[in-house]
Formats: sequence, structure tokens, C-alpha cells
Amino acid sequence: MLVVVGGHSRNIGKTSVAAGLIRHLRDRQWTALKITQYGDGICSHHGEACGCETEPDHPFALSEEYEPSGTDSGRFLAAGAARSFWLRTPAGQLAGAADLVRKLLARHENLMVESNSLLELAEPDLFLMVLDFQCADFKPSSARFLGHADALVVIERGRGSVGEPMWKGVERGDWDGKPQFPVTPPNYVTDAMVEFVRNRRPR
Repeated sequence: MLVVVGGHSRNIGKTSVAAGLIRHLRDRQWTALKITQYGDGICSHHGEACGCETEPDHPFALSEEYEPSGTDSGRFLAAGAARSFWLRTPAGQLAGAADLVRKLLARHENLMVESNSLLELAEPDLFLMVLDFQCADFKPSSARFLGHADALVVIERGRGSVGEPMWKGVERGDWDGKPQFPVTPPNYVTDAMVEFVRNRRPR
């Protein structure tokens, strides 16, 4: 089963959602994959230089995490993933790693992937998109994938209601008719969300 967790901006809880699902569904023996795209020396996930760039003559880099740690891929292991990988590519060039990604998908029964762009290479069995109505940034690349989401994980900030989104230029019909799972940090996973994933059948 391929589960993909995406989101519309940086640092809104995508890793926490993916790790939470791994923790609550440990029996699936997940392989986790985080995909990072970078450009101009700035990591597109963290918003600052983090050393994730590949060598100039290599179109991508894949590494495996072996110990639980505070890194995103280490957090997946701490949550109970059987294996955890980190794939880095220049922004817009994930296709250069397409063969590698497809091999990973073929070799592992249950994968939890943190990425939007994976949808360019594969059709997941379940695509969850994390939305934070209080975050005004909505990357155009994320808007392209919003309509493909099977359900939304909506971040609540302790106000009892998510209200209206601060982001602009996103059609309401692209998101408001989809199943929604409100979560309140630091809890990024609910029982209803876990059951939704558990009961999902491969396409």
C-alpha cells in the first residue's frame, strides 16, 4: 500500500502526520520515504541551507537512516518504521530519480511517503494533504495536486475552529468537498484518521 502525505507549504506538520500514522499502524511494517527538493542553495522544505544538495554531477541522492533521531527520516524510525529513506533532488527534477523511486515502490509492500511531487511518478492508494488555514503560503506546485487528495488533514491552532483560509487564489471547490480530519498540534493524528487509512484498500 502506498500512502502519500503532502501539504501546501513548509513546516506545517507533514512529517508529524506521517510519523503519527506509522506509530498507530506499526503492524504494517512501513518503509518511509521523505523527498526533498532544493534550489539555489535553499532547501525547499526548511527554507534555509541545510546541506541536502547533491553533488553537481549527480541528479539525485538517496540515503537510508539507520538510527532513530531528530531528523525527519530518523523520526520515522522512532515512530516504528521498518526502514526509512531520504531522497534529494534539485527542484523540478524528480523525474531524474524515477527509476529509483519505482524500484523502491516495487520492493516494499507498505510505503509512507512525505511528498507532493511523488504524484508525478506514481498513483498512491491514498493521498492525504495537510492544510493550515493560518499559513498564507500556498505553493503553486501544491495547488496542482490539491484536487487529487483523497482527504485533508486540517491543522487547528487551539481556536476551536479553523475559520477561513488566509491563502488566496485556491478555488474553494478544490478542497471543501473532501473528507477532513481536524487535528490540534502537538497531536497530528486522530482515531478517525487512523481508521480511514487502515480501511483503505489498494487501488
